[in-house]
Amino acid sequence: MTKEARLDRVIDMLKRENGLPIQTIADHLGVSHMTVRRDLETLVKQELVRLIHGGVLLNPEVYPVRRDSTYSLIGAGSVNAHKKRLVGAKAVSLIEPNDTLIIDSGSTTEWIARYLPESMPLTVLSYALNVVTETARRPNCRSVFAGGVLHENLLMFESPEGLALIRRFRATKAFISAAGISPEMGVTCENSYERETKRVVMESAARRILVADSTKIDTIRPEYFADLKEFDTLVTDDGISEALARKFTKLGINVVIG
Repeated sequence: MTKEARLDRVIDMLKRENGLPIQTIADHLGVSHMTVRRDLETLVKQELVRLIHGGVLLNPEVYPVRRDSTYSLIGAGSVNAHKKRLVGAKAVSLIEPNDTLIIDSGSTTEWIARYLPESMPLTVLSYALNVVTETARRPNCRSVFAGGVLHENLLMFESPEGLALIRRFRATKAFISAAGISPEMGVTCENSYERETKRVVMESAARRILVADSTKIDTIRPEYFADLKEFDTLVTDDGISEALARKFTKLGINVVIG
């Protein structure tokens, strides 16, 4: 197969999947990892693709993504709502009295805030409007808010001052959401402005708990922010396959099914 034919095949594969691990492309084409790397450098120079950790994505400025590119938390909350509710309830079962928590933004993490026991003494830091609205109503929950500019599509506040507050904070547990989870390509989110906040949260927590419904697993989104091995626990629903659950377990991640 000529280089030009390989490049056309790579673009066709990415049009179907949006993002793929480099090794998957190499296996499909029957060539070496380095050959694919060299081919991708050509596509990067042509501004057709973007390289991310361990893989490649179509450039969304050239190829429209096969879904609504304007993510809306309100809209997302109605998708797989039953799964997200189960995940949120199961995540809450990991919380102990007097825990100091960080709860990330997202439609699944909102259910964690909703299910927090009203009688349990807790301290919760958040930077999401939907989360802090729930924690502020609980008489035994001390709410800490990291504010800033509101990103309306995610109901998330973000600012240098908010990041500084999170850096000073120390949590026993952080519940972190994701839009994509891939054993090969790591944990990803939709928006570039989320990435730094999630990284700072992970650095401020003794235990890092990834929360996502099973539709996010084996999925890739544009913004890489962590390797799977950086998490202690994955809380998801019973839609996860046994094969993928075993992969996570081999990485040292405790898989908890809601």
